[in-house]
Amino acid sequence: MLDWETGGERIIDFLAQGLSAASWWQIVLFTLVVTHITIVSVTLYLHRHQAHRALDLHPAVAHCFRFWLWLTTGMVTKEWAAIHRKHHAKCEQEGDPHSPQVFGIRKVFWEGAELYRAEAKNAETLRRYGHGTPDDWIERHLYSRHSRLGVSLMLIADVLLFGAAGLAVWAVQMVWIPFWAAGVINGIGHYWGYRNFESPDASTNVSPWGVIIGGEELHNNHHTYPTSAKFSVKPYEFDLGWVYIRALAALGLAQPKKVPPKLAFGDAKPVPDEQTLEAVIANRYELMARYAREMRAALKADWDALRARVGDESLLRQARRWLHRDDDKLPAGVRSQLQRLLEASPNLAKMHAMRAELRQLWSNTALTREQMARELQAWIQRAEHSGVEALSAFAQRLRAVRLVGAAG
Repeated sequence: MLDWETGGERIIDFLAQGLSAASWWQIVLFTLVVTHITIVSVTLYLHRHQAHRALDLHPAVAHCFRFWLWLTTGMVTKEWAAIHRKHHAKCEQEGDPHSPQVFGIRKVFWEGAELYRAEAKNAETLRRYGHGTPDDWIERHLYSRHSRLGVSLMLIADVLLFGAAGLAVWAVQMVWIPFWAAGVINGIGHYWGYRNFESPDASTNVSPWGVIIGGEELHNNHHTYPTSAKFSVKPYEFDLGWVYIRALAALGLAQPKKVPPKLAFGDAKPVPDEQTLEAVIANRYELMARYAREMRAALKADWDALRARVGDESLLRQARRWLHRDDDKLPAGVRSQLQRLLEASPNLAKMHAMRAELRQLWSNTALTREQMARELQAWIQRAEHSGVEALSAFAQRLRAVRLVGAAG
């Protein structure tokens, strides 16, 4: 009888505390640590290393990440990389596996994991976009073939460590990536936030401090420079994933291949050449961001005069938000309102028109490099003689742009 009572007490103690007998705060700390390791594995291994080849990882480090993801998510490397590459190839268009511009923000935020699983069953997606991912014996016979075994082993480990509380720990581990990656990044990261660059999609930076999701918060930066191993661009931005990459690189375990280009200026060239063109194209997003600031400054300088002409200050506030955006990104109702403002301001109209011309310069794939260099020279000359001070000053700066680094 005593043996039964003792055994029952041991079972109760095990269910209450597990083998670790950890306190509640130790369980919380453990959960935060293991979910963070999962985030790091996703952003460094799946995203930057596998999907975009932005950095090389030592084979041992890469396999540690692969093993951890098998345990904590059950995700298959080929599926994840293929789906993400397709997202970039079809971004915000039909065929994008998880765009809120296509499916709606509620669908992507709450059911992003379901969209991922549905696309993972698309054999054509895996065939076309899954190249270069691991195809060794352990991948074929364990990680891909038995993807649910890993998370099952994780469940057993959590329960052994923490007893009944281990169920809660495991549940948090299972929802961590679907919530933060599928919901927040794929959903909010294409719907709400700030934009440093006018990339050809709706991507946004959710936060300038990429800590919780390892730098993935800087989603607009990533879509602007998708093959960059570093996501932060502005001085006030922080990419925790990049900190880990630098640490691994210092140990000889990682090697970044590309980072965002740095906009630099040298002596102004009387005649812009193909080197100038190369520097302008490499830094086109940063240059267009500067152009946008010039347009907003010009709008602010003429604010009172324009308010008197158009008689509607709300129109000016809308212009401050939308004037620098590409025409195909403007809501239908905004286009007609902006046209009213441009008709009232010849200077803004000139800057708006020449912005479109400059953007078209690097979008025209039919031109040779020599022809593009001549087009750039002609644009600079027109801008310098436009009679618009801000436009002329910007053109002068273009003559001095030089290439320091590049990212794809």
